[in-house]
Amino acid sequence: MSDKPQSGSDAMCVLPDITVLTLSGRDCIAFAQAQFMSDVAALVDGQWQWSGWLTPKGRVIALFAVIRRGPERLDLLVLDADTAAVAASLQRYVFRSKVSMEVRSDLQVAGRFAPPSSAQGALSAQSADTLELDMGTATHPRTLALQPHAAGATLQPEIHESWRAYDIGHGLPRLDESQREQWTPQQLSLERLHAFSVAKGCYPGQEIVARTHFLGQVKRGLVALRGTGGSPGDEVTSAGQGLGRVVSTAADTLLAVLPLERADAPLAIGEVEVHVVPLLDGLGR
Repeated sequence: MSDKPQSGSDAMCVLPDITVLTLSGRDCIAFAQAQFMSDVAALVDGQWQWSGWLTPKGRVIALFAVIRRGPERLDLLVLDADTAAVAASLQRYVFRSKVSMEVRSDLQVAGRFAPPSSAQGALSAQSADTLELDMGTATHPRTLALQPHAAGATLQPEIHESWRAYDIGHGLPRLDESQREQWTPQQLSLERLHAFSVAKGCYPGQEIVARTHFLGQVKRGLVALRGTGGSPGDEVTSAGQGLGRVVSTAADTLLAVLPLERADAPLAIGEVEVHVVPLLDGLGR
């Protein structure tokens, strides 16, 4: 597996499967800290981290990057989900907290395979009306931008597919509807992205996540595969026996949840053989 981007992919491309949800108000940080699986309260202004929202049984509902934009604002970059539905579900837990939510139809999310102008690592950078995030690695840079639609980025299918393949190759699951509420953070190996906390206070699913961690009960995790024809939900087999299921796909790159301890034997999806390849590092924040 290679994280080398497509040639000519330094052009800015709209990423239509990433949308922005803004949380604002006096209690928005405390609300997010109580609902999301990462340590949101540890963020300083301009800093971002990977995070997610879980069911009470510890299954991932949605994955996102969360950016602190000041003392009373967070921006969520929601991956592959119906952001309006996520906001409506979150709203049920606001109660008397001073928190407002807005799906930002005025903003587009775009990306390019080129270094950010100023953003670095987990620190974002604001330039005029555009916020940049460093979504790449030291050797293969990427820039993600939150910007007005007037900025004029367009959808370029080849670059968009390369962006998704890069995410998947680096162990960032891209979950379609069939894979929601199916997997725990540990099964998705989200510790590689520093996307959840076992040390902070309570949040939905925290008891399951912490018990799994502290009792050493993590028996399945993400495995990167190379092959063709697989789809999310497809069974991965070895010698005709089911081992796990495909979670995400892009081009010839797949992520599957498989046993961490398994025989070194050929794997297949249907009649097609697939091969284990290393997960790439560098997207943890």
